[in-house]
Amino acid sequence: MASAHALVHSLLFLVLKNRLSLAATTNGSSPRRIVTRLIHRDSLLSPYYNPNDTITDRATRILQSSTARLAYFEAKVLETSVHQLNLIPSFPELFVNFSLGHPPIRQLAVMDTGSNLLWVRCAPCRNCRGQATPVLDPLRSSTYSSLSCRTPYCSYAPGSKCDRSDWCIYNQTYYDGPSSRGVLAKDQVTFETRDDGAITVPDVVFGCGHENGKFRDGRVTGILGLGARMISLVSRLGSRFSYCIGNLMDPSYEYNHLILGEGAIFQGYSTPLEVVQGLYYVTLEGISIGPKRLDIDRNAFRRTRRHGGVVMDSGSPMTWLVEKAARAVHGEVRSLMDGVLERVPNGPSSLCYRGTVGRDLVGFPATTLHFAGGADLGLEAASVFYQAKDDVFCIAVARSDVEGLSIIGLMAQQYYNMAYDVAGKKLSFQRIDCALLDE
Repeated sequence: MASAHALVHSLLFLVLKNRLSLAATTNGSSPRRIVTRLIHRDSLLSPYYNPNDTITDRATRILQSSTARLAYFEAKVLETSVHQLNLIPSFPELFVNFSLGHPPIRQLAVMDTGSNLLWVRCAPCRNCRGQATPVLDPLRSSTYSSLSCRTPYCSYAPGSKCDRSDWCIYNQTYYDGPSSRGVLAKDQVTFETRDDGAITVPDVVFGCGHENGKFRDGRVTGILGLGARMISLVSRLGSRFSYCIGNLMDPSYEYNHLILGEGAIFQGYSTPLEVVQGLYYVTLEGISIGPKRLDIDRNAFRRTRRHGGVVMDSGSPMTWLVEKAARAVHGEVRSLMDGVLERVPNGPSSLCYRGTVGRDLVGFPATTLHFAGGADLGLEAASVFYQAKDDVFCIAVARSDVEGLSIIGLMAQQYYNMAYDVAGKKLSFQRIDCALLDE
């Protein structure tokens, strides 16, 4: 009899424990810190990695991806429905692995600081032929729930409207790539940690994409938007995140990582951060090459009510500067290089030289971006130039023709930990080997 009572008490305890656990999940409890690997497109860890790629192949992608990103920003400036327009890069730069649902379905999504919504392909799925992994089936995930039009999240969803069942339908359209249309929903997201563990975040808002244009690349399953709006994962996890980027040209470098939540690392310089239409704006006050401060009016980088300003971006490898600033940078480079190295006319970029970055730019003075608050982002030669051919390198700073807009690209952020405090309106950055932050 005693054993029977003990069994009953044990069963009651397990039921109560499961209910309490479910209640905690339903209430939206979240981990304070998530550390997960970032995968660069040309990394050995990337499904896009091709050991037969040449220097010219990689340089072509740098140019094409950067140009497509600039075109996206141009379209966003001119587009009246800017909240509906985003970009799937033609050549995505950074990827994140995570799983969605229960049982978990593995995802490989593009990390994008220029958009807000997390979306993935879902069953039933149009144009999902060639998918490398199974798609999420809402009917098979025990933690999935669709969101109605009455939820406040729906008003933040791109192109949102109600269907006949009163569910919130989103329509994420893109400048350079197919759209994604489906149901706004919630489900649990599980991130793989660098120590082979896992951390689960319950009740994450995401787009369950059933119509995904002509998105035939089966290696990528969606987009992880790291914008600051209410609908984003960043907002769900305390509006703080950081990422650390190492040598983008080294396919064996494995320490690039993303930290989400309160545990994001804020060290080094800090400068004011402004979020406008989901984009991260900073105040650039000037540029130096070596000890020389270039003759650039700081108003050239000013953001007016509708145009201009400087965006910190993860999608463009190259940096784009307004005409006056780009001309000043190019002019100083020419004064330092002409007569020392042979200039290559009609090169892939506007300013190219005969030689290699690793050999011929040893000792080239650092380029420094001076931000408000005394924050200086120092760039070595490998962050300012890229190898275009075996014996030709070019400048990775180009002229922007987009309404006074400048873009700080990913190459300029390599060798740095970049930390975004959205609520505190602060961007922090520290030059460091990402391996030293790896845990």
